[in-house]
Amino acid sequence: MYIIMLGAPGSGKGTLAKELSKEYNLVHISTGDIFRENIKNETELGKKANEYISKGQLVPDDLTIDLVKNRLSQEDVKNGAILDGFPRTTHQAEELEKFIKNNNPIQTVAVLLDIPDEDLVKRVVNRVICSNKECGAIYNTEFRKPKQEGICDICGSKLIKRADDNEETVRDRLKVYHDNSKEIIEYYDNENVLFTLHPNIYSETVLEDNLSKVKGHLKEKVTK
Repeated sequence: MYIIMLGAPGSGKGTLAKELSKEYNLVHISTGDIFRENIKNETELGKKANEYISKGQLVPDDLTIDLVKNRLSQEDVKNGAILDGFPRTTHQAEELEKFIKNNNPIQTVAVLLDIPDEDLVKRVVNRVICSNKECGAIYNTEFRKPKQEGICDICGSKLIKRADDNEETVRDRLKVYHDNSKEIIEYYDNENVLFTLHPNIYSETVLEDNLSKVKGHLKEKVTK
């Protein structure tokens, strides 16, 4: 199964993707990771991508598609994967669908986390993360506080705030997201594979609730 994660910055799609990855033993793939890996290994595709990334430019659609196809051709994703950050355009979605049909025709589900912008702003502006990269636990100083201020509950490391987690940056990112996401959401809705969640981000069990709902939906889809 291929699970495609959709949602605005700060919606929690990356966190949910990691949980789904463990639940279904599917590799969690993000375009950012693909770019970094290819650049680090100095592959031909990586060198081409770095020409754009090093200049602060977006990697062109066709190059991004080639990089993702190359990753999806590897043995560890023969039973599917969880895609985070891809596809972003209808063209990318169509090319992905062609690739799946031609190489491994298994089920595709798109999961959308739909959260009001004002809630997302509050979530991101008040977000703090564990400085230990191996832990990476995320907290919120308003509604998911650590037991001890400034200290990670899990590993005891210092909690830090990302430089770009400020209101102006968040609102700019949300505008870009809304300008670019409508097309891809409509695409998967028209394909009848879109499953939309409306998470209550103020709930302490929001992740567990999201995971339970997605599992229920996937079980229903598989049995049909």
